[in-house]
Amino acid sequence: MYKISAVIITYNEALNIVRCIESVKPVADEIIILDSYSTDHTAELARGCGAIVYQEKFRGYIGQKNAAIALASHDYILSLDADETLDEELTASILAVRDTLHSRAYSMNRCTAYCGHFIRHGLWYPDKKLRLFDRRIARWGGLNPHDKVMLDSNTLVTHLKGEILHYSFNTPEDLVWQHNRLSSIAAASLYAAGKRSNWYKLLIHPLWAFLNGYIFRRGFLDGADGLVIAAQSANQVFLKYSKLYRLQRLQRKTTPLSGIRETETQTAAR
Repeated sequence: MYKISAVIITYNEALNIVRCIESVKPVADEIIILDSYSTDHTAELARGCGAIVYQEKFRGYIGQKNAAIALASHDYILSLDADETLDEELTASILAVRDTLHSRAYSMNRCTAYCGHFIRHGLWYPDKKLRLFDRRIARWGGLNPHDKVMLDSNTLVTHLKGEILHYSFNTPEDLVWQHNRLSSIAAASLYAAGKRSNWYKLLIHPLWAFLNGYIFRRGFLDGADGLVIAAQSANQVFLKYSKLYRLQRLQRKTTPLSGIRETETQTAAR
Protein backbone atom coordinates (compact mmCIF):
# COMPACT_ATOMS: atom_id res chain seq x y z
CA MET A 1 0.00 0.00 0.00
CA TYR A 2 1.32 3.43 -0.99
CA LYS A 3 1.49 6.24 1.53
CA ILE A 4 -0.13 9.61 0.86
CA SER A 5 0.75 13.04 2.21
CA ALA A 6 -2.11 15.53 2.39
CA VAL A 7 -0.71 19.02 1.78
CA ILE A 8 -2.58 22.26 2.54
CA ILE A 9 -1.48 25.90 2.40
CA THR A 10 -3.19 28.31 4.79
CA TYR A 11 -3.59 31.90 5.84
CA ASN A 12 -6.24 32.83 8.42
CA GLU A 13 -8.33 29.70 7.83
CA ALA A 14 -9.51 29.10 11.41
CA LEU A 15 -13.11 28.73 10.23
CA ASN A 16 -12.24 26.00 7.72
CA ILE A 17 -9.06 24.15 8.65
CA VAL A 18 -10.51 21.63 11.12
CA ARG A 19 -13.18 20.51 8.65
CA CYS A 20 -10.55 20.13 5.92
CA ILE A 21 -8.13 18.14 8.06
CA GLU A 22 -10.82 15.81 9.41
CA SER A 23 -11.93 15.01 5.86
CA VAL A 24 -8.47 13.84 4.74
CA LYS A 25 -7.60 11.80 7.83
CA PRO A 26 -9.11 8.54 6.44
CA VAL A 27 -6.85 8.61 3.35
CA ALA A 28 -3.69 10.46 4.46
CA ASP A 29 -0.68 9.03 6.28
CA GLU A 30 0.44 12.52 7.22
CA ILE A 31 -1.02 16.00 6.96
CA ILE A 32 1.31 18.90 6.11
CA ILE A 33 0.27 22.51 6.63
CA LEU A 34 2.33 25.36 5.20
CA ASP A 35 0.96 28.46 6.89
CA SER A 36 1.74 32.04 5.87
CA TYR A 37 1.95 33.34 9.46
CA SER A 38 -1.79 33.45 10.10
CA THR A 39 -2.95 36.06 12.61
CA ASP A 40 -5.82 33.88 13.82
CA HIS A 41 -5.68 30.40 15.38
CA THR A 42 -5.15 28.43 12.16
CA ALA A 43 -1.78 26.97 13.15
CA GLU A 44 -2.90 26.01 16.66
CA LEU A 45 -6.07 24.36 15.40
CA ALA A 46 -4.14 22.42 12.77
CA ARG A 47 -1.65 21.13 15.31
CA GLY A 48 -4.52 20.17 17.58
CA CYS A 49 -5.89 18.00 14.77
CA GLY A 50 -2.58 16.19 14.38
CA ALA A 51 -1.18 18.07 11.38
CA ILE A 52 2.50 18.96 10.97
CA VAL A 53 2.65 22.75 10.68
CA TYR A 54 5.36 24.79 8.97
CA GLN A 55 5.33 28.54 8.52
CA GLU A 56 6.84 30.58 5.70
CA LYS A 57 6.19 33.94 4.10
CA PHE A 58 3.69 33.71 1.24
CA ARG A 59 5.42 33.59 -2.14
CA GLY A 60 2.39 33.42 -4.42
CA TYR A 61 0.06 30.45 -4.89
CA ILE A 62 2.36 28.54 -7.24
CA GLY A 63 5.53 29.04 -5.24
CA GLN A 64 3.79 28.31 -1.94
CA LYS A 65 2.21 25.07 -3.16
CA ASN A 66 5.49 23.83 -4.62
CA ALA A 67 7.23 24.63 -1.33
CA ALA A 68 4.50 22.76 0.55
CA ILE A 69 4.76 19.53 -1.44
CA ALA A 70 8.54 19.59 -0.93
CA LEU A 71 7.92 19.32 2.83
CA ALA A 72 6.01 16.04 2.53
CA SER A 73 7.55 12.72 3.57
CA HIS A 74 5.78 10.71 0.86
CA ASP A 75 5.84 11.08 -2.91
CA TYR A 76 2.10 10.76 -3.47
CA ILE A 77 0.49 14.10 -2.69
CA LEU A 78 -3.15 14.93 -2.01
CA SER A 79 -3.34 18.70 -2.38
CA LEU A 80 -6.33 20.62 -0.99
CA ASP A 81 -7.14 24.21 -0.16
CA ALA A 82 -8.17 24.89 3.42
CA ASP A 83 -11.78 25.62 2.45
CA GLU A 84 -12.15 22.26 0.69
CA THR A 85 -13.10 18.78 1.90
CA LEU A 86 -13.43 15.30 0.42
CA ASP A 87 -16.96 13.94 0.19
CA GLU A 88 -17.67 10.34 1.19
CA GLU A 89 -17.64 9.00 -2.36
CA LEU A 90 -14.28 10.58 -3.17
CA THR A 91 -12.84 9.28 0.10
CA ALA A 92 -13.97 5.78 -0.88
CA SER A 93 -12.50 6.19 -4.37
CA ILE A 94 -9.09 7.16 -2.99
CA LEU A 95 -9.12 4.28 -0.50
CA ALA A 96 -9.98 1.89 -3.33
CA VAL A 97 -6.93 2.86 -5.44
CA ARG A 98 -4.31 3.55 -2.77
CA ASP A 99 -3.20 -0.09 -2.57
CA THR A 100 -1.96 0.01 -6.16
CA LEU A 101 -2.06 3.65 -7.33
CA HIS A 102 -1.78 2.32 -10.88
CA SER A 103 -1.86 5.91 -12.18
CA ARG A 104 0.59 8.57 -11.14
CA ALA A 105 -2.03 11.32 -11.31
CA TYR A 106 -5.72 11.43 -10.41
CA SER A 107 -8.35 14.06 -11.14
CA MET A 108 -11.72 14.67 -9.51
CA ASN A 109 -14.62 17.11 -9.75
CA ARG A 110 -14.96 20.08 -7.42
CA CYS A 111 -18.34 21.45 -6.36
CA THR A 112 -18.46 24.98 -4.92
CA ALA A 113 -21.00 26.31 -2.44
CA TYR A 114 -22.51 29.77 -2.77
CA CYS A 115 -24.51 31.16 0.16
CA GLY A 116 -25.20 27.68 1.51
CA HIS A 117 -26.08 25.99 -1.80
CA PHE A 118 -23.83 23.81 -3.94
CA ILE A 119 -23.75 24.98 -7.56
CA ARG A 120 -24.19 22.17 -10.11
CA HIS A 121 -24.13 24.05 -13.42
CA GLY A 122 -22.45 26.96 -15.19
CA LEU A 123 -18.75 27.73 -15.16
CA TRP A 124 -18.39 26.36 -11.65
CA TYR A 125 -19.33 22.74 -12.31
CA PRO A 126 -17.98 20.24 -13.01
CA ASP A 127 -14.76 21.97 -11.99
CA LYS A 128 -12.28 19.22 -12.80
CA LYS A 129 -9.13 19.34 -10.65
CA LEU A 130 -5.95 17.25 -10.57
CA ARG A 131 -5.22 16.94 -6.85
CA LEU A 132 -3.69 13.48 -6.23
CA PHE A 133 -0.33 12.96 -7.91
CA ASP A 134 3.21 11.65 -7.70
CA ARG A 135 5.36 14.71 -7.04
CA ARG A 136 8.27 13.13 -8.92
CA ILE A 137 6.45 13.77 -12.21
CA ALA A 138 4.40 16.83 -11.23
CA ARG A 139 4.76 20.43 -10.10
CA TRP A 140 2.54 23.44 -9.68
CA GLY A 141 2.58 25.91 -12.58
CA GLY A 142 0.30 28.19 -14.58
CA LEU A 143 -0.27 31.89 -13.94
CA ASN A 144 -1.20 33.21 -10.49
CA PRO A 145 -3.87 33.00 -9.19
CA HIS A 146 -4.94 30.22 -11.58
CA ASP A 147 -2.39 27.64 -10.53
CA LYS A 148 -2.57 24.10 -11.89
CA VAL A 149 -0.60 20.87 -11.63
CA MET A 150 1.79 20.42 -14.56
CA LEU A 151 2.67 16.81 -15.41
CA ASP A 152 5.50 15.24 -17.34
CA SER A 153 4.47 14.35 -20.87
CA ASN A 154 2.57 11.09 -21.49
CA THR A 155 1.43 10.83 -17.85
CA LEU A 156 -1.80 8.86 -17.49
CA VAL A 157 -4.50 10.72 -15.53
CA THR A 158 -7.33 8.69 -13.96
CA HIS A 159 -10.57 10.40 -12.97
CA LEU A 160 -12.02 9.41 -9.60
CA LYS A 161 -15.67 9.33 -8.61
CA GLY A 162 -16.77 11.70 -5.89
CA GLU A 163 -16.20 15.39 -5.32
CA ILE A 164 -14.12 17.98 -3.55
CA LEU A 165 -16.58 20.17 -1.70
CA HIS A 166 -15.54 23.82 -1.82
CA TYR A 167 -16.92 26.02 0.98
CA SER A 168 -15.77 29.32 -0.43
CA PHE A 169 -18.55 31.93 -0.56
CA ASN A 170 -20.83 32.26 2.46
CA THR A 171 -22.19 35.68 1.43
CA PRO A 172 -22.49 37.67 -1.83
CA GLU A 173 -19.86 40.02 -0.42
CA ASP A 174 -17.39 37.12 -0.22
CA LEU A 175 -17.72 36.55 -3.96
CA VAL A 176 -17.33 40.25 -4.82
CA TRP A 177 -14.28 40.57 -2.56
CA GLN A 178 -12.67 37.42 -3.99
CA HIS A 179 -13.23 38.44 -7.60
CA ASN A 180 -11.74 41.88 -6.96
CA ARG A 181 -8.69 40.38 -5.28
CA LEU A 182 -8.13 37.64 -7.85
CA SER A 183 -8.60 40.00 -10.80
CA SER A 184 -5.77 42.17 -9.44
CA ILE A 185 -3.46 39.17 -9.08
CA ALA A 186 -4.39 37.90 -12.55
CA ALA A 187 -3.79 41.30 -14.17
CA ALA A 188 -0.33 41.56 -12.60
CA SER A 189 0.54 38.01 -13.67
CA LEU A 190 -0.65 38.60 -17.24
CA TYR A 191 1.31 41.84 -17.46
CA ALA A 192 4.48 40.17 -16.18
CA ALA A 193 3.99 37.42 -18.78
CA GLY A 194 3.84 39.98 -21.58
CA LYS A 195 0.08 39.78 -22.15
CA ARG A 196 -1.82 42.95 -23.01
CA SER A 197 -5.41 44.15 -22.93
CA ASN A 198 -7.45 46.04 -25.54
CA TRP A 199 -11.01 47.19 -26.17
CA TYR A 200 -11.95 43.85 -27.72
CA LYS A 201 -10.95 41.96 -24.58
CA LEU A 202 -12.70 44.52 -22.37
CA LEU A 203 -16.00 44.10 -24.23
CA ILE A 204 -16.13 40.62 -25.76
CA HIS A 205 -14.46 38.44 -23.11
CA PRO A 206 -16.85 39.45 -20.28
CA LEU A 207 -19.84 39.00 -22.60
CA TRP A 208 -18.65 35.53 -23.57
CA ALA A 209 -18.07 34.62 -19.91
CA PHE A 210 -21.68 35.48 -19.10
CA LEU A 211 -23.23 33.74 -22.11
CA ASN A 212 -21.04 30.66 -21.71
CA GLY A 213 -21.77 30.28 -18.01
CA TYR A 214 -25.43 31.21 -17.94
CA ILE A 215 -26.69 29.90 -21.30
CA PHE A 216 -24.35 27.33 -22.83
CA ARG A 217 -23.24 25.79 -19.53
CA ARG A 218 -26.83 26.02 -18.19
CA GLY A 219 -26.16 28.22 -15.21
CA PHE A 220 -29.81 29.27 -15.36
CA LEU A 221 -30.67 25.88 -13.83
CA ASP A 222 -29.20 27.13 -10.55
CA GLY A 223 -31.90 29.80 -10.39
CA ALA A 224 -31.12 33.26 -9.02
CA ASP A 225 -27.75 32.04 -7.73
CA GLY A 226 -26.83 30.99 -11.26
CA LEU A 227 -27.62 34.46 -12.59
CA VAL A 228 -25.58 36.14 -9.87
CA ILE A 229 -22.60 33.85 -10.45
CA ALA A 230 -22.68 34.35 -14.23
CA ALA A 231 -22.86 38.13 -13.81
CA GLN A 232 -20.05 38.17 -11.24
CA SER A 233 -17.90 35.89 -13.41
CA ALA A 234 -18.31 38.33 -16.30
CA ASN A 235 -17.43 41.19 -13.95
CA GLN A 236 -14.27 39.42 -12.82
CA VAL A 237 -13.15 39.04 -16.45
CA PHE A 238 -13.88 42.74 -17.05
CA LEU A 239 -11.95 43.74 -13.93
CA LYS A 240 -8.99 41.58 -14.95
CA TYR A 241 -8.64 43.16 -18.39
CA SER A 242 -9.42 46.69 -17.18
CA LYS A 243 -6.70 46.42 -14.52
CA LEU A 244 -4.30 45.02 -17.11
CA TYR A 245 -5.17 47.96 -19.40
CA ARG A 246 -4.43 50.37 -16.55
CA LEU A 247 -1.03 48.76 -16.00
CA GLN A 248 -0.28 49.31 -19.70
CA ARG A 249 -1.26 52.99 -19.49
CA LEU A 250 0.90 53.51 -16.42
CA GLN A 251 3.83 51.93 -18.24
CA ARG A 252 3.32 54.18 -21.27
CA LYS A 253 3.33 57.24 -19.01
CA THR A 254 6.58 56.31 -17.27
CA THR A 255 8.55 55.01 -20.27
CA PRO A 256 8.99 58.39 -22.06
CA LEU A 257 10.23 59.97 -18.83
CA SER A 258 12.79 57.22 -18.44
CA GLY A 259 13.95 57.80 -21.98
CA ILE A 260 14.30 61.56 -21.42
CA ARG A 261 16.32 61.05 -18.24
CA GLU A 262 18.60 58.57 -20.00
CA THR A 263 19.16 61.03 -22.86
CA GLU A 264 19.87 63.87 -20.44
CA THR A 265 22.38 61.71 -18.58
CA GLN A 266 24.16 60.77 -21.82
CA THR A 267 24.31 64.43 -22.92
CA ALA A 268 25.75 65.52 -19.61
CA ALA A 269 28.37 62.80 -19.83
CA ARG A 270 29.55 64.13 -23.19
